[in-house]
Amino acid sequence: MASGHCRTAEKTLGGARTMRITWYGQSTFHLQAAGASAFIDPFGVFEKGSRGQLQFDYPQIPRLQVDLLLITHEHFDHNAQDALAPAKAVVRSTAGRFQTPIGEVIGVASEHDAVAGTQRGPNSIFVFTLGGMRVCHFGDFGQSVLREEQAQAIGRVDLLFVPVGGGPTIAAAGAHEIARRLQARIVVPMHYRTAAINFLEPVDAFLASSREVMRMENSFDTDAVPAGATVTVVPEAPGD
Repeated sequence: MASGHCRTAEKTLGGARTMRITWYGQSTFHLQAAGASAFIDPFGVFEKGSRGQLQFDYPQIPRLQVDLLLITHEHFDHNAQDALAPAKAVVRSTAGRFQTPIGEVIGVASEHDAVAGTQRGPNSIFVFTLGGMRVCHFGDFGQSVLREEQAQAIGRVDLLFVPVGGGPTIAAAGAHEIARRLQARIVVPMHYRTAAINFLEPVDAFLASSREVMRMENSFDTDAVPAGATVTVVPEAPGD
């Protein structure tokens, strides 16, 4: 059980929406704010048994039309660009500064493992502003530590999506250190074991060290998160 106070969001959230966040499983998110939308790390449809003993049973992503599609790296559960309708702009598996329909996107070069990318290759950390919030998505970050120049390039963020399931990425301790260093107000764990997948660790260890935890509907508004607090937000897993 997570430490700290655990809140449950109501099914219908009142008040103005700063950002609507929908989690489709793994590291896949749809963000909507101020008439703009971004989609991050889509996955495709996989028949049962098509990848041996690897279980991946999240429901199919709807074929959405979005302003911006971001793909952090070229693995099957993150790079299915064709799962969506053609986006107005795509930033795929690269670093740099990019002008997009939602504004500037910063891609920060990182690695998918702790041995300089020699096992699992490169990974892009994406940073952008949407709905007045500074957003950072860590993709499949696997480095043992966040390097100083990477932290400087990212800067302080309001909303952090970070992998916590261990295995090919960082686990709970590494994710907490990143959240602390970046001073993120809202932290959304991702890329962990649920009923739909069998190859990562559960979210429990991360939540056990989180001071304030809110369990949300699968799609939720950031306005539901109290201002002035650092909160770990756990959306309901798709299909649960």
